[in-house]
Amino acid sequence: MSTVLAGHGLVKKYGSTTALADVDVEVRERESLAIMGPSGSGKSTLLHTLAGIVRPDGGQVLLRGERSETGATPAEAWGRIDNLGENRLSALRRKRYGFVFQFGQLLPELPAEENVALALMLNGVPRKAAVERARRWFAPLGLEGLEHRRPGQLSGGQAQRVAIARALVGEPDVVFADEPTGALDQTTSTEVVQLLTSATRDTGAALVMVTHDADVAAHCDRILQVRDGRISGHSQFTVA
Repeated sequence: MSTVLAGHGLVKKYGSTTALADVDVEVRERESLAIMGPSGSGKSTLLHTLAGIVRPDGGQVLLRGERSETGATPAEAWGRIDNLGENRLSALRRKRYGFVFQFGQLLPELPAEENVALALMLNGVPRKAAVERARRWFAPLGLEGLEHRRPGQLSGGQAQRVAIARALVGEPDVVFADEPTGALDQTTSTEVVQLLTSATRDTGAALVMVTHDADVAAHCDRILQVRDGRISGHSQFTVA
C-alpha cells in the first residue's frame, strides 16, 4: 500500500522539554496505526503534528496529493503542509482529515444527524444534501433510529459512533483519533474500535490513533511505541 502521510525529522519543543526528537513516521493508505506510550511520551504531540494542529519546530509533514506553495502538484506528488498558512491549513483539515476525540465533542444543541452533517456544511454543502449524506452513516454504524436524538440522549458508545460518522462523512484521506475509547467501558471500547478500524478501512481512509489501551491498539494494523519523544518500538500485524 502507498504512503499517504509522512513526517520526517519531526522536532517539537515546549520550553526546555523536547516532546518530539527527530521522529520519522509514515502512514499508509487504508491502514490503522496506533501510537502508544506513557504519559508525556510525545504520542499526542506526534498525532497533533501530523494532523496540522501543532506546527513542528523542525522537520516536515508531507501529504500525498496536496498542492505545494509553488503551485499545483499531480495527485501522486507530495506537498509539505507544516508550513502552510492558517487559512489553507484549516481548509485542509476540514476537507482531507477527519477527527474523533475522547469525549466526542458533539454540539449538544444539535440532533445527531446535524452533528454529522455539520462537517459537510462547513465545506459548503447545502444543509439538505449534507443531512441526506449524514443519514447514510447511521445504519452501518448501528445508529439507525437515533438520527434525531441530541447528544445528551445518547449513551457514550452511541455518541462516539456519531463522532465516527462525522469524521468519515466527508470521505477524508486520514482520520485522527485521540483516545477515542478513553471514556468508555471495556465492552463498549471494543465495539467502538472495531467499528472505527473497519469503517475507515472500508472507505479507503488511513487511521492514526493514540491510545493507552493495549487491547484497543491490538485492533490496528501497526503499533508505534513512543518514549521520551522518540519511536522506541514498532509492531507490524497483517494488513487487510
